Amino acid sequence: MKTVCVYCGSRVGVREAYADAARDLARHLAANGVGIVYGGASRGLMGILADEMLANGGSAIGVIPAALQAREIAHTNLTELHVVNSMHERKALMAELSEGFVALPGGFGTLEEIVEMLTWAQLQFHAKPCGLLNAEGYFDRLLAWFDHAEAEGFLRPQHRKMLLVASDAPELMARFEEYQAPAVQKWAR
Repeated sequence: MKTVCVYCGSRVGVREAYADAARDLARHLAANGVGIVYGGASRGLMGILADEMLANGGSAIGVIPAALQAREIAHTNLTELHVVNSMHERKALMAELSEGFVALPGGFGTLEEIVEMLTWAQLQFHAKPCGLLNAEGYFDRLLAWFDHAEAEGFLRPQHRKMLLVASDAPELMARFEEYQAPAVQKWAR
């Protein structure tokens, strides 16, 4: 694996553990020669992640819509910065440049982006791993909802298992290396 897309907040959140998780992920990826593709901002967990990647000799590719370039304050020292016209272009380019998808703590955007990649995997548009770095149990309630959706018959067990979860970067990335996309189709009975 050469590149991983990381979705995370443009804010840091209230717990230092979230920033620590971003730093730990960046250090682990850089040490293993894996670059990141991310939203291109210099603020929040996004900025912490990129700064730590660069400080550890890693590659950080940012993708940011022109409309957000000033608001999110685009990072100016990245390996590459792609400025695109829309969120749709941003997400498509991030997916194209990545071999897997990780979500750190974040808000609506983080959730929307990782769930879209899960949906694409469920529909067999890609076979790349998708995972949550569950710092301080941040995603526990979301995981409970996914379990509920499976129990209520809206998610197949094979599709629920597509989402890889770990509380630390080495464990999550080890699961990424072992990942095999399920062969079941979404609509199969």
